[in-house]
Amino acid sequence: MQLVVARIGRAHGIKGEVTVEVRTDEPELRLGPGAVLTTDPASAGPLTIETGRVHSGRLLLRFEGVSDRSGAEALRNTLLIAEIDPEELPEGEDEYYDHQLIDLDVVTADGTEVGRITEISHLPTQDLFIVERSDGSEVMIPFVEEIVREIDLEEQKAVITPPPGLIDDRAEIASSRDES
Repeated sequence: MQLVVARIGRAHGIKGEVTVEVRTDEPELRLGPGAVLTTDPASAGPLTIETGRVHSGRLLLRFEGVSDRSGAEALRNTLLIAEIDPEELPEGEDEYYDHQLIDLDVVTADGTEVGRITEISHLPTQDLFIVERSDGSEVMIPFVEEIVREIDLEEQKAVITPPPGLIDDRAEIASSRDES
């Protein structure tokens, strides 16, 4: 399975380093020296990471064969793609890769269908499930243990106990306001 693990940003310095926007929870594993990554667009790669370092909170990478600023700048906005074993699991208990969570059915503890996870949004304070409902609308569900009670990969479902108002239909909320 192929997953986007980073996007190349601007060139840094004159020796071919680039900044990268990391899109993996395990950059040390996916973006370490010697890693060979395919690219989008495909014409830019494959790229082999020569060195990597953190500078002012940003990951900087240098690729084999890219030794100057112009070569680095030519890679700007290129997506870096790693080949991942779909059966691979994160080391920590109750940790999941995004690809394991996408397409899970979301249900409440009493079995009421909420929708299907279409995206994971990684925010500074917490992750959010972007859930598409059967009517095409979306609801955002914080991925915190107080709300997401169970992830069952075998059954392909996420069980939630949402607080009042989190998944209530807009129509229900509007009618309750009208009654007040």
